[in-house]
Amino acid sequence: MKSAILGISAYYHDSAAALLVDGEIVAAAQEERFSRKKHDTRFPTGATRYVLSEAGVTIPELTAIAFYDKPYLKFERLLETYHAFAPRGLTSFLHAIPMWTKEKLFMRRMLWEELAWVQAELTGELTVDFEANVVLPRPERPPLLFPEHHLSHAASAFYPSPFEEAAILTMDGVGEWATTTIGEADADGLRLLRELHFPHSIGLLYSAFTYYCGFRVNSGEYKLMGLAPYGERDSDELERFRRIILDELVDLRDDGSLLLNMRYFDFATGLRMCADDKWRALFGVRRREPETDITQPYMNLALAIQQVTEEIVVRLARTTRELTDSSNLVMAGGVALNCVANGKLLREGIFDRIWIQPAAGDAGGALGAAYAAHHIWSGESRTRSEESPSQGTGENSDTSSGRSVYIRDRMKGSLLGPSFSDDDVGRVIRKYGAAGRRFAEFDDLSMLVAELLDGGNVVGWFQGRMEWGPRALGNRSILGDPRRPDTQKTLNLKIKYREGFRPFAPSVLAEHSSEYFELAEPSPYMLLVAPIVESRRRALPGDAIGLTLLDRLYHPRSDVPAITHVDFSARIQTVHQETNERYWKLIKAFRERTGCPLLVNTSFNVRGEPIVCTPNDAYRCFMRTEMDYLVIEDWMFAKGEQPAWSETDDWASEFTLD
Repeated sequence: MKSAILGISAYYHDSAAALLVDGEIVAAAQEERFSRKKHDTRFPTGATRYVLSEAGVTIPELTAIAFYDKPYLKFERLLETYHAFAPRGLTSFLHAIPMWTKEKLFMRRMLWEELAWVQAELTGELTVDFEANVVLPRPERPPLLFPEHHLSHAASAFYPSPFEEAAILTMDGVGEWATTTIGEADADGLRLLRELHFPHSIGLLYSAFTYYCGFRVNSGEYKLMGLAPYGERDSDELERFRRIILDELVDLRDDGSLLLNMRYFDFATGLRMCADDKWRALFGVRRREPETDITQPYMNLALAIQQVTEEIVVRLARTTRELTDSSNLVMAGGVALNCVANGKLLREGIFDRIWIQPAAGDAGGALGAAYAAHHIWSGESRTRSEESPSQGTGENSDTSSGRSVYIRDRMKGSLLGPSFSDDDVGRVIRKYGAAGRRFAEFDDLSMLVAELLDGGNVVGWFQGRMEWGPRALGNRSILGDPRRPDTQKTLNLKIKYREGFRPFAPSVLAEHSSEYFELAEPSPYMLLVAPIVESRRRALPGDAIGLTLLDRLYHPRSDVPAITHVDFSARIQTVHQETNERYWKLIKAFRERTGCPLLVNTSFNVRGEPIVCTPNDAYRCFMRTEMDYLVIEDWMFAKGEQPAWSETDDWASEFTLD
């Protein structure tokens, strides 16, 4: 009988489910894509139902179920923290403890009730008199396991990686106690060697600045990263902010460990990230209110904390190399989504090869928990990777053939979510009276889309299986022409309805990446930032520093201005024929028409909305924005040919701004 293990993350942020069959990933998805609530924290009912259906198994047929952390250890940390800071934190205590005593301390019971509900949906037993013990009797329940949070992160980083042995670095806000861990793994197993404990956390430090600069914690950290390049690198204010961080807020050690000065932070026992009045006295600038203008001091704050974060990550990586003596590094945890720091770490050359879990945040904990159960609890050995042209981190390069040879990872191009059929598209057409055209040949479709993009149109692109992790990788994407100076403004303000300063990422044919970017490694999951090559840059005006934020952004900085950030960098996705042939063919068609082997790629959603999952989600988003065309599988929909949109609600009322 095959081994089938379900991994679950839930009840903090980014709930998710993942399923392994004989150690192979069959499916993985975040709950937000099904519930349409961004960063949904609830039990991943929709995601669990999907992954089980994809594998064709029910809950009693599972070998084990693994939850991504240990609730009792987390509760211990809460109690000890409140005790250590008493009498501070009473309000937070009264807010948190009832939730634990009523629900989370009984996590095992909660999980079985939710799992029984999923089982009832799968088997058609969901009735008004539903009882968990009847639908899922105790004798039919598989073992329920609770690996530690950072062990789940570490397992998600190593086991699907392309390496036979590797050093491991995990960094996030906090799990149970750990906030950062260093480990190693090989054929003999996975071992965590060092831990940094709460409240001293690189992730919570970065989130505190996210909060102070007016963005939402656990959601807006990538905005802070995108804001940082607007900082004035040679300014006295930037240097002053850096010194304040390192002298007053953080005691940073040579090995990358750190101690936070908790006089200035409120997250341990309060309901805010930091002590606003004390920060204002330190930095001389008040906390920015959300949605207000972003002035230069906040840009400099963003750059200061980004530079400090990069320094911490580099020091931790050096320590990791010293402890493990491995030339391979794998990473996970929310901080590993800081692709600017990842790019800097790669350029430092501390490790020969780096691989990052595409769903590095808490969602990825579901996959890691399943891997921990399979390899550690079950004791199953890890099969050897095969060398082949693929999407994994590069080890060898054959430039003579125009292709690179990589070591295959186990993430299937990170396309692990649901796919949909022609019948599903047909139902959307009938529901809305939509006018669409079906193409018999994909090459004809890709050539027409390339022509439309070349003409300045914006295209919603929906193909195959949905992406796993926070990045759209060409299956749930909105696409544009990177050569046009107005593409970025159009996408931000008329389609995504988001802050105008935010940059867009390029999807580039892997075999042409070096023509545009100073990046020798593949970046299939959009987790590395690298500079635009010097020959493609355009000089900035002499008064660039004095320009407003948006004036700086909209000044063309290269021959692909829509994807070139103000510091001449880009967050790169290399596209490989072996893992996403349709997307690769589209970009190839665009190159054949224009000579440009890349497209602007942004996630298929509006601000505050999860990435679209279904054809229905895609059509609704298309009709409520100023997208010009929509492609779903082999179907194309032109905006001008669609019936008037009759729904009166809009995205702003449906989705909470992130």
